[in-house]
Amino acid sequence: MVLAGPIRVGANMQLQGVLTYLAQVQQLERAAFTPLFFADEALGCVNAEWQSRLLGHEPELFFMSSRGMHCRLSAGYAPLSAALHQAALRWRDAGWLHGWRDENFLVCHENGAEFFELERAAFRPLGLTSHAVHLNGLTRRPDGAVHMWLGRRSLLKAVDPDRMDNMVGGGVAAGESIDETREREGWEEAGLAGELLAGLPQQSLLWAERAVARGLHREWLHVFDVWLTPQQYPLNQDGEVAEHVCLSLPEVESLIVEQRFMIDAALVAADCLARLGYWGADGARVRQALSAR
Repeated sequence: MVLAGPIRVGANMQLQGVLTYLAQVQQLERAAFTPLFFADEALGCVNAEWQSRLLGHEPELFFMSSRGMHCRLSAGYAPLSAALHQAALRWRDAGWLHGWRDENFLVCHENGAEFFELERAAFRPLGLTSHAVHLNGLTRRPDGAVHMWLGRRSLLKAVDPDRMDNMVGGGVAAGESIDETREREGWEEAGLAGELLAGLPQQSLLWAERAVARGLHREWLHVFDVWLTPQQYPLNQDGEVAEHVCLSLPEVESLIVEQRFMIDAALVAADCLARLGYWGADGARVRQALSAR
């Protein structure tokens, strides 16, 4: 859906700030990471700290070659998942893993086939790729202006507390489909009924990759839009969202430039503004920045 009417005067004033921010948060010094191979597929990446930990404390599981680090195990889904889970427990007990959730994410072969699952807290340290669902909440005011619903993350969140987020966002757990995650997270984070979210078409697939304190963040962001009537509004159910606010598109743009969003949410919000035609033809520059890898 594209904004009705002409783009407001001055809508491009902060565009350069958005582009600068997108370039900044997507910078990555690849030389600082070593490829991590599973069954001869480079599915992960580790920084120097985790390379030292794995080689020094897990020699039965990992070894080094001229190509990078390798996991010695290549057994089937269940035994490989079990062995890596036990290793992750050791890392947790050693104080190396933070934000343990008792929730597994799925790792797939390069051809998309399921490979193994692992506690989500270990994904960043090993530089494994995860998937997440992000849902933009949009509404049109009586005057025709489009507004966006955003969530402010709870102060108790382990990652990015008190920062702005999309209306709904959450990781895709092992054994769960994209559609199932969208509907589950839609209810937990915004109290949206399943029939409102069922069958929504995916609008974008964005790649997020950056160095973080725990290692390397690598995630595919599956982006959806839901249009709410002025009488509909999000209502958090699980305590992970402190509040939802309904903001104008210029206010959303300012939050991106001011770096008030968590990074993945900023990518999703910028993508949505571009698709809505907020920057007019210059939206192509934003889409190009988002597609850079």
